Amino acid sequence: MHDQFDISLEDAELLGEVELTTNLIIAASESEEHLSPDEIDTILGVDGPPPPVPPAARTGN
Repeated sequence: MHDQFDISLEDAELLGEVELTTNLIIAASESEEHLSPDEIDTILGVDGPPPPVPPAARTGN
């Protein structure tokens, strides 16, 4: 019989976000200067500039 209260509370996406945030906090606390945007991108695993936003998306239309 299935127990309706026996559920997993693990959220893989949330755990990934927590890991990224933790990495950023650790890097910031170990740095004597403010982190540059490039350093933050590297820590977060961002490969490059974001893709351009279509004009319709910018105006909300």
